[in-house]
Amino acid sequence: MSALSNLVQAHGYVDERNIEWLHLLVGDWQLLADLAAADIVLWVPTTEGSFVAVAHARPSSSATLFYRDFVGQLIKSEWEEQVLEAYTTGQIVDSTHPAWYEEVPTHVLAVPVIRTPDGQDEVPAGPVAVLTRHTNLSVTRSPSRQELTFHECASELFRMIAAGDFPDSGSPTGPRRGAPRASDGLIRLDLDGITTFASPNALSAFNRMGFAGELEGESLAFVTSSLLTASHTVVDESLPLVVSGRAPWRTDIEANGVTITLRAIPIRRHGTRTSAIVLCRDVTELRHQERELLTKDATIREIHHRVKNNLQTVASLLRIQARRTHSDEAREALTQAMRRVAAIAVVHDTLSAGLSQNVEFDLVFDRVLLLIAEVASAHNTTVHPKMSGRFGMLPSAYATPLALALTELVTNAVEHGLAAREGEVEITAERTPEMLTVQVRDNGTGLPEGKVGSGLGTQIVRTLIQGELGGTIDWHTLVGSGTEVTIEIPLRWLKS
Repeated sequence: MSALSNLVQAHGYVDERNIEWLHLLVGDWQLLADLAAADIVLWVPTTEGSFVAVAHARPSSSATLFYRDFVGQLIKSEWEEQVLEAYTTGQIVDSTHPAWYEEVPTHVLAVPVIRTPDGQDEVPAGPVAVLTRHTNLSVTRSPSRQELTFHECASELFRMIAAGDFPDSGSPTGPRRGAPRASDGLIRLDLDGITTFASPNALSAFNRMGFAGELEGESLAFVTSSLLTASHTVVDESLPLVVSGRAPWRTDIEANGVTITLRAIPIRRHGTRTSAIVLCRDVTELRHQERELLTKDATIREIHHRVKNNLQTVASLLRIQARRTHSDEAREALTQAMRRVAAIAVVHDTLSAGLSQNVEFDLVFDRVLLLIAEVASAHNTTVHPKMSGRFGMLPSAYATPLALALTELVTNAVEHGLAAREGEVEITAERTPEMLTVQVRDNGTGLPEGKVGSGLGTQIVRTLIQGELGGTIDWHTLVGSGTEVTIEIPLRWLKS
């Protein structure tokens, strides 16, 4: 659960639909602060009749007024009356005189946050929260045309918030890498999709794609279409709706070796679209890095796949050699080597199926247990394996030695504890943030005289658990009652 959800629910604010709406609004938090060049604070009502701050955004385009975060604090008395009026009336409330904050004159605007009614609402929804904009009035210079346009865009969005038209539920929900910001480039479109303003960064982005003129006065859809036609680029079907400002979507365009991501925000009044904002950002380097990462991921998966194939080939060769040998001792040694190689191959096969170098070890161990059936059949043994608990995700550096160690332990339980009889092998996994504990139990004959063997299998297990994984291993045996092996592996070096 997010910090915003925790805060609003801690103060008795439990409507899930309203909380989800606030999450959508906070998703565009930075855009509002940058366009308004002001601090933005979100207030929700408390059960005590006051308001508490649940989100705070500082502008990246100007200095912040508030160096300390307001989140979690109750509203200050000098703002409470204005915020309460906006909440009770559902109207934007502007301050009639400057409000002072630490000897700095500020202008406060209180905007009611209205949630768009849905099919579950019996009556139109009232304000679910209040947004306040805090503007620094100590700056006396005349604003530039870009600053004036940004402020106009912010005012339009604030009006839409008060009308329940913003945020738009159809807008992108995830913070896709490279999402455009106001400072990256902003284009203002009229109802017909004609550019009425283009920031210098937006114009530069289109110039890099090959457009040599001025964007203002031009149809953004026509400009984009001409660039894509010249470069013979495959067009995203959502592009016409984005460049005309008709839909609140996001798309990429690529021309002349340059990739620009566009996000449209339709401006509505009384539910009718009147204009649009199009944010744009040059993401050429970001997309290039993403393609490189995808290529590297594909290469790594292919390497794991080939290693798995090679290991399976080696295991097959060992199996063939074991069948042809006339020495029982040599046959047993080759068979054990085959199983060890096959256990490693299972880990690489799992790694080849995903992008991460972490593996779901429960799936790996399920496949490792299948190898034990071959051991049981060779020793005229009927085994009933039982598994409880979960191993969870483990990095490959842990998964390979652990798979080998557990293969050895379960194999020993079948070969020695349950040889020529019917019995159970129970594996229990218990994981905490600090430790992974695994127990392997069988109800066989137990170790002779209760002593731990000194064979190759035991040496392999000790080396893997104690040497490679930094863990501990302990054998408990009672003659006639089976054997229990406990492994403890510290997980403190794993990233959460």
